[in-house]
Amino acid sequence: MANDKTPAPKAARRPRAETPKGFRDYFGAEVTARKAMLDKIAEVYHRYGFDPLETSAVETVEALGKFLPDVDRPNEGVFGWQDEDADWLALRYDLTAPLARVAAQYRNDLPSPYRRYAMGPVWRNEKPGPGRFRQFYQCDADTVGSASVAADAEICAMLSDALEIVGIPRGDYVVKVNNRKVLNGVMEVAGVLDASDPDRFSRERGIVLRAIDKIDRLGEDGVMSLLTSGREDESGDFTAGAGLTSHQAATVMTFVSAPRSIARAIAEIEDSGPSHPMFEASLSPHFRNATTIGYLRSVVGLSQIGRDGLDELETIATLLNAQGYGPDRIVIDPGVVRGLGYYTGPVYEAELTFEILDEKGRKRSFGSVAGGGRYDDLVKRFTGQAVPATGVSIGVDRLLAALAAKGRGASDTAGPVVVTVMDRDRMADYMGMVGELRAAGIRAEVYLGNPKQFGNQLKYADKRQSPIAVIQGGNEAEKGVVILKDLILGAKIAQSATLEEWKDQPAQVEVPRGDLVAAVRKMLGQ
Repeated sequence: MANDKTPAPKAARRPRAETPKGFRDYFGAEVTARKAMLDKIAEVYHRYGFDPLETSAVETVEALGKFLPDVDRPNEGVFGWQDEDADWLALRYDLTAPLARVAAQYRNDLPSPYRRYAMGPVWRNEKPGPGRFRQFYQCDADTVGSASVAADAEICAMLSDALEIVGIPRGDYVVKVNNRKVLNGVMEVAGVLDASDPDRFSRERGIVLRAIDKIDRLGEDGVMSLLTSGREDESGDFTAGAGLTSHQAATVMTFVSAPRSIARAIAEIEDSGPSHPMFEASLSPHFRNATTIGYLRSVVGLSQIGRDGLDELETIATLLNAQGYGPDRIVIDPGVVRGLGYYTGPVYEAELTFEILDEKGRKRSFGSVAGGGRYDDLVKRFTGQAVPATGVSIGVDRLLAALAAKGRGASDTAGPVVVTVMDRDRMADYMGMVGELRAAGIRAEVYLGNPKQFGNQLKYADKRQSPIAVIQGGNEAEKGVVILKDLILGAKIAQSATLEEWKDQPAQVEVPRGDLVAAVRKMLGQ
């Protein structure tokens, strides 16, 4: 009989245990900190009269529309696929597009204005980088159906309150407010906006918007290059410019440099002291906003849309001042652009002003953690009718990172009280103990690993960051007592101590079995 030379089948390759590129896993303390932050923000939103809304993580690509985050990529920045009905679906890339769909779909059932907040993950199919992931949490609040800029002022005030309630004190943040109408007025003066033909110069305006948004990173020279012939970066990559003439670019740059020009003017007044004719006026808390708006009026000139935008900013500042939100918290700032194309009026951005160290040990400001604005045309895509809307989105993961960078992260990272197991046959007794602790509202668990080596139980409790270990061997059971060990004080010996060594250490008490709950509460400071 001939030998069977058929090769043996190759063993299936084991899958790699790794997260996909651009994604990450979140563990206990991180998830707990995020939930605590979301709960606090929701408390503010609820106090302002907003209702929660949850939408599907999947939307039709048609519903997402043309306002996608990364139009330079073939898939336009979303994770999309075609289902069996040939419809194209995608994971939501923000929480605003789903709201527009909801507002249109349920317009006959929802109150108008409709005030909602939403919290959850979103997905961007973009190139990942340091601190930049393809999945992250957003926390939004929006008002749909109100054309009044009072709705914009309210969103800004609410954003300020939300930042403070999560632990960002006044002075460590500023909410900056601008108006896209003002920028449109500047572009009209510069000759790249034709009121009679909105689609004309749309490419140039898109480049101008993205260029202005990069002023902090590229500086004025870099932005000027993007406004005109283009810019080559250090790696040799070339970015095409808007093709503006030097005169057009100079007009835009007058707007871009406005924050620095205004800051210099105010500093000059303050340095001059009472001798300056505007010194008395400068003492008013409203002076900076008034100065900014006055400067911008000279930039937009006779542009009607620009002047309308400045009138709206004046109204917003007045409404905020009436509620006690001065420039120490919310300020008019023409440097805010917001890159997305669907904004039609006021835009705002929350920036953290304190410094942190980057990966190279250099000091830098943390930067933006939230942003939003008015988008009066987004719902119109579905209904054909104009539906005014405005809202804000908080980047929860960035805000958590900011708190951690300043040492203000959640301090309550303690794990559960661990009831150790000294005798397998007495598991019911241990379960009884943990049941009493849980019934009293104390987080607790029984050790469910192999109890043969007591040291492993202590190592487990240490890894769980448990504050207390409950110990009851046979001798303690006969005496009707339990031993409570404060693991925070005894953490240094948790890796190698025997049971006898453990009992000899300080920071442990022997209490009657019936006093278990009261004694644990006392050690926890409850």
